[in-house]
Amino acid sequence: MKRNGLSVAVKMIVMGAVAGSLIACGGSGSGSSSSASAGPEGRSVGAVTGFGSVYVNGTRFKTDGTVSSNDGLEREDQLHKGMVLKVSGSWNGKGEGQASEVAYDDTLRGPLAEASWDSAAKTGHLTLLGQNVALDGKTVFRGAAVGDLAANPTNYRVRVSGWRTDDGQFRASYVGAKKIGIQFDDDGNQAELEGIVAGLDAIAQTFTIGGYSVNYELASGDDDFDLADLENGMAVEVEGYLQGDVLMAKEIDKEDDLFEDDDEVEISGDVFEFDESASTFMINGVQVQFSDDTEFDDMDSGNLQDGTYVKVEGEFRNGVLIAEEIEGQEGDAELSGKIEEFDRENEILTVSGVKVWLTDNTLIETDSDKRQSREDDLNALQVGDYVEVEGRQRNTDGGYLEAFAIEREDDDEGNVAEIEGRVDAIGETSLTIMNLEILFNEHSVTGISKGDEVEVEYTQNTGGDFVLIGDLSE
Repeated sequence: MKRNGLSVAVKMIVMGAVAGSLIACGGSGSGSSSSASAGPEGRSVGAVTGFGSVYVNGTRFKTDGTVSSNDGLEREDQLHKGMVLKVSGSWNGKGEGQASEVAYDDTLRGPLAEASWDSAAKTGHLTLLGQNVALDGKTVFRGAAVGDLAANPTNYRVRVSGWRTDDGQFRASYVGAKKIGIQFDDDGNQAELEGIVAGLDAIAQTFTIGGYSVNYELASGDDDFDLADLENGMAVEVEGYLQGDVLMAKEIDKEDDLFEDDDEVEISGDVFEFDESASTFMINGVQVQFSDDTEFDDMDSGNLQDGTYVKVEGEFRNGVLIAEEIEGQEGDAELSGKIEEFDRENEILTVSGVKVWLTDNTLIETDSDKRQSREDDLNALQVGDYVEVEGRQRNTDGGYLEAFAIEREDDDEGNVAEIEGRVDAIGETSLTIMNLEILFNEHSVTGISKGDEVEVEYTQNTGGDFVLIGDLSE
């Protein structure tokens, strides 16, 4: 069975700030600001998984609906799932938070040069402004389907949110596309690029980012940044317009620290520059220090490596995030099937015999580009829908799948369901995965043992039993 990646979000660097005393926005639902403010003051950087007001890193932050951005976004209702926000405020351990600042910034913006997509493997890439951007099953696409981008890349301009990887390129969490000449006004030639300064020529006033040429003779420094302080190796953001294959900078800003000293912090993203001997790694430009006192959840220190997606909680001190907890955010199980039951009060689905638990961190992907509340997201899931679920296999409470992401799909397989996960038990006539017993149905399971990772296609017979529809092997 192929890895059924979901077109979902996750990951984008966000900067900037919005000041003011914030109140709960209208229509954002219930929640006590006093209980939320009982938690620590700090900053949370992570992907939006729902609205009403915004869900980030499993916390529902109440806001006043305002967003600070240099990219034309001013209101919460202009955001999309998968965009990662920097939220300043307070939160508690019950999933409640009160935002005092919300900020957003594009990672890249400009015309596409190339695009590819493998629909079976759910992987691909974009090329814009000379940068390679990896796509995967966790990338959200808005404005155009990824297949359209791959078929006619030069017809589109895109805004990309993503993480810089250890090789200086990017991995996209969100891609918003617009057709050139149809959906753009006079600002259609604008571009944005972030990365590391190289080849600086202060006389010619040029440098490169990832091999792409930048001319800054007409530029000004943003905020308190002086262009005379530019130097090779510095991380910067450049906004301007394209003149051939050169980005003519209008504004340059040095990337600020995401956090301030003594901030309580939570942040999610890809690990890079992992150094086992020093017990450090980088995440979104922030150095993380872990130790024997660091608590690991759903992973251990041996699982850390470049490219691993994690959430880190801790305290920011002297430019370093001292990790108190590191939680694995990579899914280890997948499921495709029909919703048979939906306990809406407890947010528990039964999908082709498997219990699926939704959490505040679950990204519910719908068919519409329209932004809607989490309540609307839940209401969009109906008994009889065919869904794909990616998440983590849990063995407590009888066994279930904790959903990281769920997406409705067309049922092209009839009544066939698909599951990928660990075998919890195996007997003479059946095997069990996440409390789902599947009868062999005269098919071979040669070499399969308890604990093995398996990919299973199954269906439900007229007697109500779930049965294999093909042989299994190692």
